[in-house]
Amino acid sequence: MARKLSTLVAFAAIIFALLQHVSMAQRTHIVGDALAWTVPSGGAAAYSAWASRKTFAVGDILVFNFTTGLHSVAEVSKAAFDSCNTSSPISISTNGPTNITLRTAGSHYFLCTIPSHCALGQKLAINVSAASGSVSPAPQPAASRPITPPTATPVMAPSVSPSTAPAPSVSVTPATAPAPAPASVAQTYIVGDNMGWNVPTSGPVSYQRWANGKSFKVGDTLVFNFVNGAHNVATVRKAAYDSCNTTSLINTISTGPARITLTNSGEHYYICTFPRHCSLGQKLAINVTGTDAAAPAPTPSTATTPSSSTVPLGDSPVTSPPPPSASAPSLVLAALPVTFLSLVFARLFN
Repeated sequence: MARKLSTLVAFAAIIFALLQHVSMAQRTHIVGDALAWTVPSGGAAAYSAWASRKTFAVGDILVFNFTTGLHSVAEVSKAAFDSCNTSSPISISTNGPTNITLRTAGSHYFLCTIPSHCALGQKLAINVSAASGSVSPAPQPAASRPITPPTATPVMAPSVSPSTAPAPSVSVTPATAPAPAPASVAQTYIVGDNMGWNVPTSGPVSYQRWANGKSFKVGDTLVFNFVNGAHNVATVRKAAYDSCNTTSLINTISTGPARITLTNSGEHYYICTFPRHCSLGQKLAINVTGTDAAAPAPTPSTATTPSSSTVPLGDSPVTSPPPPSASAPSLVLAALPVTFLSLVFARLFN
């Protein structure tokens, strides 16, 4: 019986190692995450900062989310990357979203071939390690597990018993009282947050989702972050907003970032007047209330709710395709050890 148990333990260890290797064999990276693949408002630093937080290995997949016809993605040499030379790319794709599998270790360089986009920062440089390198860090977390329980037990016991725990709750109570006061103070909203003011990959729902749930009041300020020469922001009426008519504008700002202070209540509409940008979703509609009307704040949400209710449906297709590509092989490989283990059990105990 002891021999059977030792054999079973050995098989379990092999299966665990196999499952761990499968889970780390391939990862999918959405380039820029919420920013997607576009002309970034912060220049090339936006994508270099994104890449610095990631670890890339052979077998991983890069997903470039962009609108077909507005951008492209090309792999180029370092010299072409540095000079934004688009004349001789290694490979190029003009259809978004584009999936690129990293097949070799070393430095890889990508850029957009649309005129001036690379110069404005739409470029990405990454370093890819060998596939085996991505698996080697796995034993380190395992080694740290025996140390964690002993240190966690003595630390938790003293921290719970003292009466220090109620003290923070007492100090929080007075802090809650002044909370209503800042509600009347003018606020500054970065339109789209990290997405900035760009052509969104998910259409108008992106900005409607951003506006949903926010309470815009007279005195608040909207900040539109965009790259000069690539976008602008125009204040328009509802009819022009609905039809993306760029001929009758109330006001246009072509220098980013553009700051617009909300000086009157009611509905406000903004679009980008560059060709097709509005029709592709670079448009924003909000409802502004007076500083005294805190209760009607949910109304703006209701105004955009019909569109925002479709946000999960609109956002899902953008981010949902990558996971299946990465998880599908994992599920197939993971099923093999389970089947194998069941056969071992049957062999040992029959």
